Amino acid sequence: MKKNYFCIALSALLIALNLSAHAQQPKNMPRIGYLSGRSDSTPGPSADAFRQGLRELDYIEGKNILIEYRYSEGKDDRFPSLVAGLVQLKVDALVSPVTAAIRAAKQATKTIPIVMVTTEDPVAAGLVHSLAHPGGNITGIARLTRELAGKRLELLQEVVPGKARVGVLVDANATSATGTFKEYETVARALKIPLQSMEVRGPNLDFEGAFQAAAKSRVSALITVTNPQLLRYQKRIADLAIKNRLPSMHEQIDFVEAGGLMSYATDDATNFRRAAYFVDKILKGAKPTDLPVEQPTKFELVINLKAAKQIGLTIPQSMLYRADKVIK
Repeated sequence: MKKNYFCIALSALLIALNLSAHAQQPKNMPRIGYLSGRSDSTPGPSADAFRQGLRELDYIEGKNILIEYRYSEGKDDRFPSLVAGLVQLKVDALVSPVTAAIRAAKQATKTIPIVMVTTEDPVAAGLVHSLAHPGGNITGIARLTRELAGKRLELLQEVVPGKARVGVLVDANATSATGTFKEYETVARALKIPLQSMEVRGPNLDFEGAFQAAAKSRVSALITVTNPQLLRYQKRIADLAIKNRLPSMHEQIDFVEAGGLMSYATDDATNFRRAAYFVDKILKGAKPTDLPVEQPTKFELVINLKAAKQIGLTIPQSMLYRADKVIK
């Protein structure tokens, strides 16, 4: 008999706890779609920074906000179907750092707000009408990644003796690959710097072949163009640059931390935390067209002295003084 009373009491307690949990959960919890180009189906540092930004605004994932992550695995042609699935879920906003995903989202919906953290000029790319007045349903952060092409080439020339022929490592499968190389090519022509495309193609990216071809063409320095596919191979690219004694410049600090020589860029963690601000404003009723696109104002030069030593390169003291971070 006592056993039956115990079972009844336990059941009543579990029911009460379950009802309490449901009562505490918001009825209309906001749902955000996050589109990534990553291949390993994990959110990654950028998404982590975005979530940190949400937490700073009192949004706790799973408690008062839901995030639906979708990964293209480095294949841009998968974004339309991924976007379609999120549209069917009726997410309250879409967030992405990938231009192909932003384009797919723009084509799929005119009503769901889209928050971009883009490496491209969003006006030139046709994503928004202007920075001050985006128009449509897209706003967010323009990271100025490509706009810094000239500065990266200038910095690279400062550390490489003579007029270096610079190889630009790009993922030929990326939809923006041709345009990106042309942007560097335009700046290089003005600076009178010889440039050469170093393309790698999937599904098996032949980095060794690209570096061998560059060596035959007397490439003496390297710039890596950031995209989701190449992000997977930061260490491999850094190792090949060192093996071929190529000073390397990168568009993100991650590559330098993996063993590359230098990077000149904005702070991506700050950019992705700031994306949460746009989501917060949208959830509180603001329309993307009324939220101006923001651009970073702080740029960081990061230098890896260990990598410099491995390729027998001496970094000028004047540049070390200007560096925001030096890895030893």
